[in-house]
Amino acid sequence: MKKTVDFIVLIILYIFIFYKKWKAKGNDVLLVNTTMYIYLSFVLYFTLMPIITSLPFMFNHPYKPMNLMPFVDVISGKGDFIRQIILNVIMTVPFGFLFPLVKTSNPKLIKTVFYTFLLSFSIEILQPLIDGFRSSDITDLITNVLGGIIGYIMYLIFKPLTIKILGYIKNKQNIKK
Repeated sequence: MKKTVDFIVLIILYIFIFYKKWKAKGNDVLLVNTTMYIYLSFVLYFTLMPIITSLPFMFNHPYKPMNLMPFVDVISGKGDFIRQIILNVIMTVPFGFLFPLVKTSNPKLIKTVFYTFLLSFSIEILQPLIDGFRSSDITDLITNVLGGIIGYIMYLIFKPLTIKILGYIKNKQNIKK
């Protein structure tokens, strides 16, 4: 129920701010940006939500500093580290693929890696603030960036097909005008 408030805010933001702005730029831009928006909404759902209902209680628990020892769970063999690593890589593959499509002006790997790092770092810093039971880990940051790199490689592999699809959508829209 608490997450419903966050989703209502995300829907309102999309309808009243982003949709009109992206639609004006064409159906191809609308498709790519809406896909990225939905993806980021799911990332928020799995990593930070509920956010809005947690804000009044952000400082009612101690902040757990980030674990700065990379792959400590792997080394010590504790927990379900393999599952965590795989999920953290998978979580940012779509970002690595979609980011160059959103930022169409000469997307480079370094820029995609940088923004994947910023996304992951923001999540890792905010998790313990929003929920006292969550922690942040350098391993998550590393595996998220790896996922972004894999996504970017997939973008390069599928770039010709993606450009054809987006070009078709754009041309179809121009024909209707």
